[in-house]
Amino acid sequence: MSLIEVEHASQRFLTRRGVITALNDVSVSLETSEVLCLVGESGSGKTTLGKMIAGLRRPTGGRLFEGKDVWKSPPEEFARYRRAVQIVHQDPYASLNPVQRVREILGAPLVRHRVTSGGAATERRIREVLTQVDLTPPDDFIDKYPHQLSGGQRQRVSIARALTLEPRVIVADEAVSMVDTSIRVSLLNTLLNLRERYEVAFLFITHDLGIAKYFGWSGNTAVMYLGRIVERTGTRELIAKPAHPYTRALLSAIPEPDPELTRHKQKVLLRSMEIPSLLHLPSGCTFHPRCPIWESGLCDTQLPDLIQVDENRQVACHVVAREMVGAR
Repeated sequence: MSLIEVEHASQRFLTRRGVITALNDVSVSLETSEVLCLVGESGSGKTTLGKMIAGLRRPTGGRLFEGKDVWKSPPEEFARYRRAVQIVHQDPYASLNPVQRVREILGAPLVRHRVTSGGAATERRIREVLTQVDLTPPDDFIDKYPHQLSGGQRQRVSIARALTLEPRVIVADEAVSMVDTSIRVSLLNTLLNLRERYEVAFLFITHDLGIAKYFGWSGNTAVMYLGRIVERTGTRELIAKPAHPYTRALLSAIPEPDPELTRHKQKVLLRSMEIPSLLHLPSGCTFHPRCPIWESGLCDTQLPDLIQVDENRQVACHVVAREMVGAR
């Protein structure tokens, strides 16, 4: 049984201009200590899915499981789930209370969930998690306000807050996108060390396949486009041999450190650079207006299912699925 399962989940928002379908029939699972990277352009539904898994947003269709439907569980069961699944938000400036010291920010979840029994125990736990995220010595940070910290230090406090409750799953939503490039790798290494030390599963959300490659090399990657997963496989397999034309386009856009590789890299030319509006999604496969291999009468009329095309790969593409399944 998977640690987390999302089955046929949908999420729709009613706006003044109409209904926006942020997620459309999404199914995804997460195993114990697994790293699953979610990649895709802005508006693909990555953050909405992450918030749904973290228990912050109730799906308008489908079910969220941890062996049971947590949305129909008693309050104490839902509270246990919320404690087990923590989230690290993208913006460390907005996610921390500016009028609280680090001690208060990290102590609040411990008191709220009754993890520690008294002031001394709470203080020990706070110092412990600060050390775990490399904010040492703790005395240099514990009494500071967020505005007295750098962007990277603020994000480490956010990670420490997620760790206070000893979660089984961490949803990292663009957790390194708003910090300086010089400290990005350091933060990624901190997260990877925490995963190895505590066997925490990660749902790592990013728009950058290069970062997904670094963080999720030994895990899996799911590619999202306009509210649907269009490809899922092992990260190594995805980088080495992308199947879906959207995945190929994303990989071709990654800059290479070697100028020679950049000059000779094969570019994927899309039919259009414009992303369709979520208010007016195209018929059939939503990627077909941009897809270089689309087929008239098929891709523009039928929505492809996410199907298993080999032992470890799922793809939602009529053309690719026909080629890969037929080649077996």
